[in-house]
Amino acid sequence: MRECGLREAVALAGQHSLIADPPPRDGFLFLDRDRFAASFAADTAADQAAFMADSQVPWGVDALNGAAPQPAWRTEPTWHLVVTDDGMIPPPAQRAMAERAGARTVRSPAATRSTSPGRPGAVADPVKQAAHG
Repeated sequence: MRECGLREAVALAGQHSLIADPPPRDGFLFLDRDRFAASFAADTAADQAAFMADSQVPWGVDALNGAAPQPAWRTEPTWHLVVTDDGMIPPPAQRAMAERAGARTVRSPAATRSTSPGRPGAVADPVKQAAHG
């Protein structure tokens, strides 16, 4: 699989893109408000998902090229919660990232990227598991 830049990725995604239109402004992105809940917070109450969409903090395009000089996952025990209904990062990609980091993978019951508000137990249980080793 070849890599592509952000603008190309947005163009390839076409109407399915979650990047708000217009695309990056001053190096920052927002997720499309109308598509936010379905892709990011489908298991969260509608009013809370709307609040999350309205209060999102823009993220910098430069973050896509960033690298941590000494990522903690190289030296510290790491856990990763794979959320099965993630509309942002497919579960196979989540598992690949977790494997790369040497993370202990915890599978969630059907849950979205925004698991905490909609299914707090799905997040709390793995945190407790990690805390107890």
